[in-house]
Amino acid sequence: MTANELRQLYLDFFKSKGHAIIPSASLIPENDPTALFTTAGMHPLVPYLMGEKHPAGQRLVNCQKCIRTSDIDEVGDNRHLTFFEMLGNWSLGDPSTTFGASYFKKEAIEWSWKFLFDKKWLGMDPQRLYVTVFMGDKELGLASDEKSIKIWQECFKKNGITAEVCPYNTSIGGNRNYRIFPLPAKDNFWGPAGATGPCGPCTEMFYDVSPEKGALRKTFDEEMNAFRVMEVWNDVFMEFNKNSAGQYEKLSAQNVDTGMGLERTISVLNGKQDAFENELFYPLIQKIEELSGKKYGIKITSPQPSPFEGEGEDVTRAMRVIADHIKAATFILGDEKGLTPSNVGAGYVLRRLIRRAVRYGKQLGINEIFTFKVAEEVIKIYQDIYAELRKNKEFIVNQLVKEEEKFLETLEKGLKEFEKMKPKFTPLRPPFKKSGPIEYGWSGDDLFNLYSTYGFPIELSIEEMKKLYETFKDETGIGIVKLSKDDEERILHQFHEALQEHQELSRTASAGMFKGGLADASEETIKYHTAAHLMLAALRKVLGERVVQKGSNITPERLRFDFSHSEKMTAEQIKEVENIVNEQIQKDLPVVYEEMMLDEAKAAGAMGVFESKYGEKVKVYMIGDFSTSSKDNNIFSREICGGPHAQRTGMLGRFKITKEESSSAGVRRIKATLD
Repeated sequence: MTANELRQLYLDFFKSKGHAIIPSASLIPENDPTALFTTAGMHPLVPYLMGEKHPAGQRLVNCQKCIRTSDIDEVGDNRHLTFFEMLGNWSLGDPSTTFGASYFKKEAIEWSWKFLFDKKWLGMDPQRLYVTVFMGDKELGLASDEKSIKIWQECFKKNGITAEVCPYNTSIGGNRNYRIFPLPAKDNFWGPAGATGPCGPCTEMFYDVSPEKGALRKTFDEEMNAFRVMEVWNDVFMEFNKNSAGQYEKLSAQNVDTGMGLERTISVLNGKQDAFENELFYPLIQKIEELSGKKYGIKITSPQPSPFEGEGEDVTRAMRVIADHIKAATFILGDEKGLTPSNVGAGYVLRRLIRRAVRYGKQLGINEIFTFKVAEEVIKIYQDIYAELRKNKEFIVNQLVKEEEKFLETLEKGLKEFEKMKPKFTPLRPPFKKSGPIEYGWSGDDLFNLYSTYGFPIELSIEEMKKLYETFKDETGIGIVKLSKDDEERILHQFHEALQEHQELSRTASAGMFKGGLADASEETIKYHTAAHLMLAALRKVLGERVVQKGSNITPERLRFDFSHSEKMTAEQIKEVENIVNEQIQKDLPVVYEEMMLDEAKAAGAMGVFESKYGEKVKVYMIGDFSTSSKDNNIFSREICGGPHAQRTGMLGRFKITKEESSSAGVRRIKATLD
């Protein structure tokens, strides 16, 4: 089965169950200060999971582009990816189905079973399935998910399989009847998105990728960490609302949110043991082989022949990292929001991905500009599914070449300086002692100086230090000296203290933590969101209609807004934008929305990003005077948006621009407040 076939089968299956196919959203989330990228299929749907009405209805399905960098150091094993596609389906409080039953745990689990194992769909082997469920949490006042356990047992029984529940953290010991594994909240309880909101237990499906090894014997966690079983699907049941007191209340309208990783699933469907053994990666790795002159090799023997035969695990890991990172960078650069590498926020993550790929390329002996050549293979693979890659190919290639050239200069200078500093980084003994704790002659400030003077990334400094330390012997004269986790944490802490204003770049921003939606659903945040609509319309009046939104970050305290414009705004232009926005606020205009087809919205002049191939209904929010028959002439702002918004502009207060600055090439940033 190919990836294209899997995508289409998934959409077709849930369409047959009454789900509307919706588009993949942008990789750059709207109005979410807690997340740099779209990290899951449900991420763009948070407002609807919290009660907003979705234009397409209560049952949805799609294939969502995702970027997740919290596990970036794990990329290179058999399962972790930075860019991936998430197949997902949702019930937004759907009270019933066309079959006359409620749509919740029973339907979600039974449909998961049918799609995975029915010969008409994926036709996988149910004997290789293991599932996890929520074991409950007394401190949180949450009971174990007995309902899901019973539903799974019924599904297994119908297929002639006995499914017993394995006690938590107990060795499986070859007991083939252990199929259901209760796990704690950290593993099997989702959410909420923020401090409060919808949340609930989940059940995950794992597939045995090495059945020839016989029955599972270790604990479930140990088997998972040994890559014996691979997660392919997760069903989340949002049946609670966590309130401000930290209590979990039953929701009257319960949601279902599921996610299937396309790359992992396509690999196991084809008898492979890792997420890189599929046609979504083969052309990339083949190109890297060609560029490096080295051969990719996997340590574990696949049940089916691999197109690669190789030179060891280090080469394999390096090629996986390069393929993964360049794919992620290609999709970020190809996104319609036009993100470019920078030293802040999402632009910093993009820069880090490109530079890590280049670093691993040098490790493989690639000494030419090469990232764009790998990106061209990415575009060939995906351009018929994600047309924005074909459309923005020239931009993607140019940005990669530009960033790689810049980094090679940085790398050369930084490595030279690092060489000069090596004596300072050498592990030292306390004076007059032959043994005992090792001391160091440096601090995180030294690495900050490398960064601030030469642009040498902190991550590469740590990698170089790890390599350097492994050239030294410990007090026994035998074992190598390792840079300890505590020391690494201390370096990062000192570095970020020195960095001050950019404190979040390496750790929090790179992790791209997802908490969902706006900063919160407070009245103040909603006001700022509404003000963003007014400001964009005002900017287009003052600077011209070429101005489009490039991103925003909204909290209860302020509005941050990025837009396309190549020049610094003059004081007069800033004042004019302020005046126009405040004029609309003083008019106390109503804020209304209308559901319409995407083509209609575009024809009506609504602002928005139209990168999808699955055009369905959208919400168009309008701000204006609707009291006259010629209302179209009196609409000040018209945007495609999911909400939430203030009911009238008079609720916003006085608008004030506090700062206007450059965000990246061709993009300006405004910070504003409401008094």
